[in-house]
Amino acid sequence: MAQYSRVSGTVGLITLLNPPVNALSAAVRQGIVDTMDKALSDRKVKSVVICGHNGKFCGGADIREFSSPLTGPPLIPLIQGVESAAKPVVAAIEGVALGGGLELALGCHYRIAHSKARLGLPEVHLGLLPGAGGSQRLPRLIGVPAALDLITTGRHVTGAEALQLGLVDKVTDRNTVDEAVKFALSVADQPPNSRRVSTFPCPRHPDLDALFEGAMQRVRQRARGALAPVACVQAVRAAATLPYAQGMERERELMATLFTSGQARAQQYHFFAQRAVGRWSMPSGARWDTTKPGAVHKAMVIGLGTMGRGISVALVQAGVSVVAMETNEKQLMEAKQAISSMLERGAKRRGVAPALDKIGYSSNMEPAADVDLVIEAVFEDMALKKKVFQQLSALCKPGTFLCSNTSGLDIDQLASETRHPELVVGMHFFAPAHVMKLLEVVYGSRSSPQAVATAMELGKQMGKVSVAVGNCRGFVGNRMLKPYLEQAFFLLEEGTTPEFVDQVLEEFGFAMGVFRMSDLSGLDVGWRVRKADGLLNASEGHSARIRQGCRYSPLGDLLCEQGRFGQKTGRGWYQYDKPGGRVAKPDPWLHGFLEKFRTQHGLVARRIDHQEVLERCLYALMNEGFRILEDGIAAGPEDIDVIYVLGYSWPPHRGGPMFYAGMVGLQKVLERLEHYHQEHPDIPSLKPCNLLRNLVVNGSPPVHKWREFLKKPQSQL
Repeated sequence: MAQYSRVSGTVGLITLLNPPVNALSAAVRQGIVDTMDKALSDRKVKSVVICGHNGKFCGGADIREFSSPLTGPPLIPLIQGVESAAKPVVAAIEGVALGGGLELALGCHYRIAHSKARLGLPEVHLGLLPGAGGSQRLPRLIGVPAALDLITTGRHVTGAEALQLGLVDKVTDRNTVDEAVKFALSVADQPPNSRRVSTFPCPRHPDLDALFEGAMQRVRQRARGALAPVACVQAVRAAATLPYAQGMERERELMATLFTSGQARAQQYHFFAQRAVGRWSMPSGARWDTTKPGAVHKAMVIGLGTMGRGISVALVQAGVSVVAMETNEKQLMEAKQAISSMLERGAKRRGVAPALDKIGYSSNMEPAADVDLVIEAVFEDMALKKKVFQQLSALCKPGTFLCSNTSGLDIDQLASETRHPELVVGMHFFAPAHVMKLLEVVYGSRSSPQAVATAMELGKQMGKVSVAVGNCRGFVGNRMLKPYLEQAFFLLEEGTTPEFVDQVLEEFGFAMGVFRMSDLSGLDVGWRVRKADGLLNASEGHSARIRQGCRYSPLGDLLCEQGRFGQKTGRGWYQYDKPGGRVAKPDPWLHGFLEKFRTQHGLVARRIDHQEVLERCLYALMNEGFRILEDGIAAGPEDIDVIYVLGYSWPPHRGGPMFYAGMVGLQKVLERLEHYHQEHPDIPSLKPCNLLRNLVVNGSPPVHKWREFLKKPQSQL
């Protein structure tokens, strides 16, 4: 709804009321229409201010309404009505003006914003474009290049940046509504005819064709198959080349195509999934809404390699005081410099002072006695981590939470080294830790609900999307990654090349294929893990391609024995111009190595097509996801999908692996897995799991219904 009042004698004040962000629900839209009618018919009112309740202007459309028939006034004519008003209308932008909220503000004649308000058109992240005139008004107001940037990326700008762009008329650090009322009084006698953005001509550009060709090229490369960014460019081009009415018609056509697409459904599912994972629960029955997190004012980070540095920065930027600890003096000095630089760069981007006073450094663990929480980020070695936890348990005060930034080691083993195992959880960050949004919070068998709640809340404070998962080898993300990588290796053995596998996966939408990703992260990382797990038995040699009764590919191990660790050595699955080089080039040596390997093991190369690469890699990964759900490691498919989109570059326009399984059809996934398992009975990851079979037997319910099946014993389904 919207509330109407008259202030300062002649200003009609319209307040949007729909907590928490005053989304444009049917009731709010009707309220705007009704209150605008009141303001325009009130003879005492000379100008109008539109604001939002509780310090937030408007967060945009109510996405929950997208799946139902439209009720209430449509947004496009509503905004047109605001713009065509005979009295000046001022938008008082506090908090947020996003999506439809910013489009409403663009329909106003003036815009006053708080300097720290966030403005943007993020519809592209929902598989859509700004469909209420935003793609047509914004280029007319701020120019085509700036509008293309904001609309195709969906990025937010502060009020201060919005002023520089010409998006708002004034910024303030005072009460925005009060300033907007004063401004409305000052323009009350000025007819708004010249302030209607839809009547503005688009600012001229010397070479529109080149501008849009370049924009389309960049967008296609970045979008990796997503439709919405491409449609955004097309809509802005309509604004630049067509009269407003025709541009609006083009916007409507493009929006209609996107709105009903599978990609929009996938991205909207991901939007809600990110919110769903915050409502975590544990097998014990503990829940997010019944467990109070502990307070974390001061934290310690142990180990200042790449991950430790990023974690330290993320904590400081969240307002937590940090002691960063590293025993190696040289690395400690390097870390000080690197962390200071990261904090300064981050502060500059956000327009604030760097909080350098929030971090101190130590070469020993003694400061752990005075912190609320410790995050251990030492080398991924169980013996080393156990030693650290033993020391922490002796040093820390009672109630200190102990967290490990492990990517897959057993949390229960670490907890067993402490006097208070209930205070131990995993906090698996993703590199770079101060940038990546995902945080896997891992609870062990003895982790307390409060420890989980504390880690989840701290992740949220750091701007992360935190996902609570159970304890197993690799947790969720890396456990699923294992069969995905294995299938890629097996496909090389059977006849394809790293370039072809990567090409197929990148065309699907991954930022990087399996082998380019391996070269980037370092082949030696997995090699060390396999050696620690006892998978490599030197007495067997590499002729034994079976490990623990299952097919095993030694290709990665053989490359590591040659010193080919990826980008860091200039050679891996690809070749690079120099160690540390970034441009991956096909390597004739590698092709010869694969041919020799096949000959040695009696393997006859065969033609492998796109379909087989996708199905074997992705369906094996999905199958492991079903097993994770079956084992109760993840509470629902949303947890898995959020982890894969935010942490493993699964394309957002495909929703996530579990959502995508539903889009493909569970019956088809089951049939293709059965087919490949019959062809390769020595690969257990291709054997369809029971949960997948049971879902198919029960009619392949949509993904949001799967939780109902997870609550029942599989034998009852």
